[in-house]
Amino acid sequence: MSFGLMRGRDPDVAGVGLDRDDLPPFEAGRFDPRSFFGDLARPFEIEIGSGKGTFLLAEASANPEVNYLGIEQAGEFWRYAADRLRRHGLGNVKVLWGDAVELLRHRMPDGVARAIHLYFSDPWPKSRHHKRRVLQDRSLEDFRRVLGPGGELRLVTDHAELWAWYEAHAARHADRWERLEFARPTHASEGEIVGTNFERKFRAEGRSFHAMTLRSRG
Repeated sequence: MSFGLMRGRDPDVAGVGLDRDDLPPFEAGRFDPRSFFGDLARPFEIEIGSGKGTFLLAEASANPEVNYLGIEQAGEFWRYAADRLRRHGLGNVKVLWGDAVELLRHRMPDGVARAIHLYFSDPWPKSRHHKRRVLQDRSLEDFRRVLGPGGELRLVTDHAELWAWYEAHAARHADRWERLEFARPTHASEGEIVGTNFERKFRAEGRSFHAMTLRSRG
């Protein structure tokens, strides 16, 4: 099913939920996602795997001068987040249904975002599935291109093995990325790192968390 067709008769996600039907044709090449908001000059940030939209809702509410694009591959979460954000009437946030890695690699131009947020990504724990993890050597280069010099990739996970994977990639690409302490957003509640649904669920289970920021070197 095309989510564009579903969205066309579903007012719950209209104006906030985007999908492939809202993109220029693939053969047209890259497009500027800031055009979704009509103002290319405003700061622009991307969240990969926006889930139910908790982080996007808090960030967009706290920073109305910044435009946010969430990218979510699971259709049911995409719709939930889009409906939730629409009901709050925020004009500076949208959610795009699709594969974030492929979209950033093939569709987005250089230097359009100042930050990419990747929180509680699927750890794909089995060795044969490691190639499915969002963070790879190649995707790091894609993220760096989309961010441009000084742009930040912000990472949080509860999974120890995935954290080791992040650390190994950060060390291997230290000539291109500067590792920084993670600065939690101001909207996070006391004791939280970013305040996503996954974080709150995992915290209740007694899990520990790991976070870092990687800044793209010039």
